Amino acid sequence: MLPSYERAAAGIGWVPQERNIFKSLTVDENLTAVAHPARVYELFPRLAERKSNLGTQLSGGEQQMLALGRALVIKPTLLLLDEPCEGLAPIIVQELLRAIRRITRDEGLSAIIVEQHPQAILAISDTAAVFDRGTVVYSGTARSLQEQPALLDKLLGVAR
Repeated sequence: MLPSYERAAAGIGWVPQERNIFKSLTVDENLTAVAHPARVYELFPRLAERKSNLGTQLSGGEQQMLALGRALVIKPTLLLLDEPCEGLAPIIVQELLRAIRRITRDEGLSAIIVEQHPQAILAISDTAAVFDRGTVVYSGTARSLQEQPALLDKLLGVAR
């Protein structure tokens, strides 16, 4: 794992599963520690409303938005997201997915997303890969995988 300054220099924005926000700083301080946050506030108006709140005063979903925002303010060329939807309310998941879709589809930022609940991510992805113990067991279009629920279930070891 690269140190954060090396990831940033390489153009990689990272959103870890643990979020790693500065909980003792305000939303605005979390974002302005590295750059100007206007784009993040546009993507997540909810954060703009809470920019003077401490990280500890945010819901889990708001913390995840902040973690994604912090990764975006460095203007990465690649975004890595680890379980971005984990433990979030469905309405927050939809808000996050809209933002991820916008920055990947509309703005062209490349992203690698690891997610245990693939249907939501497949819906906003172009390509998909499924790994089993480090081996690629599927590589193709996200749409093709989404249209084959039996194959997806088999690849993920899900029994219906």
